[in-house]
Amino acid sequence: MEPSAPSRRVTIVDVARHAQVSTTAVSKVLRNAYGASPEMRAKVRRAIDELGYRPHAGARGLRGQTYTIGVMLPDIRNPFFPEILDGITGSLEDTEYQVLLGPGCNGEKAEARVTEAMIDRRMDGIIMIAPVSPRAHLEQVASSVPTVVVGRHGSSPVYDTVVDDDVEGASLIVDHLAGLGHRRIAHIEHRETDPTRRAEMPNARRADGYRQAMRALGLAESIDVVSTSYTQEGGYKGAKELLARPRLPTAVFAGADIVAMGVLEALAEAGLSVPGDISVAGYDNTTFAALGPISLTSVDQAGHEIGRNAARLLLERIADRRRPSVQVRLSPTLVPRRTTARPPE
Repeated sequence: MEPSAPSRRVTIVDVARHAQVSTTAVSKVLRNAYGASPEMRAKVRRAIDELGYRPHAGARGLRGQTYTIGVMLPDIRNPFFPEILDGITGSLEDTEYQVLLGPGCNGEKAEARVTEAMIDRRMDGIIMIAPVSPRAHLEQVASSVPTVVVGRHGSSPVYDTVVDDDVEGASLIVDHLAGLGHRRIAHIEHRETDPTRRAEMPNARRADGYRQAMRALGLAESIDVVSTSYTQEGGYKGAKELLARPRLPTAVFAGADIVAMGVLEALAEAGLSVPGDISVAGYDNTTFAALGPISLTSVDQAGHEIGRNAARLLLERIADRRRPSVQVRLSPTLVPRRTTARPPE
């Protein structure tokens, strides 16, 4: 039996005939343009629904807009990034925009491939989450398409930014642990060597915040930082390194919740209890941090709110490419749970 021929795509002409209006009227409704009465809009929308019409993205791109927004994610395994994505998609659900994802894979070459592909496909705007590329590349992208950068401190005249106050967030954790009586508080950071990224990336800011808070509490001699990666494996390796110390810390501040998962795994493997032997705190307040068996103390940087602000800024920049750049900084909050307690006597 021969396969049936593909059905013909519904066109704007079909919609106009079905609604008994002109193609110009349909175009006005699709573009949300002035000149279409509420009755006309209802008529056209009903015809679109009944026929299953979808505007051709390529054709719309040739006319100026594709109504697509590209979101570049550095690591799809990190459970914090979907929370930002939820904020973005939630803010766009009442618009015609569709979100398309691209993995940046925490590398400059991969980020360049993803952003270039998004530009080549005429996406109307790009949101880059925690990019590692040099600022020159970010500005090159922003000169081609409206761009918002999330999780990267510093500013630029050509793109907007949304960040968490990572220094303050780290201070919240250290103050909490010190308030419980801890003095030997260790930190697991993401290894960073590039000078610009050390100044702008959240992981570097959190490590700086940890050091500043320890010094402010008179605990400078107890500063203990292990450099690995913001992954579960990085947390596991970092904890193993801390457990090899002649004197163990009584608390570990993991720079991200995903890192804390590796720490908990290593401590359990070593036969140590949390928080009985060692307290553990994370950062991001991801969904699994609140799960009963885990109950991880963490810093909430409001991922949904970060995403919502990123979407808002991008729509504003799409509407006006020449407006001054905007920097949004959100204030984190501490969420204490069962993984932190007073140190053992």
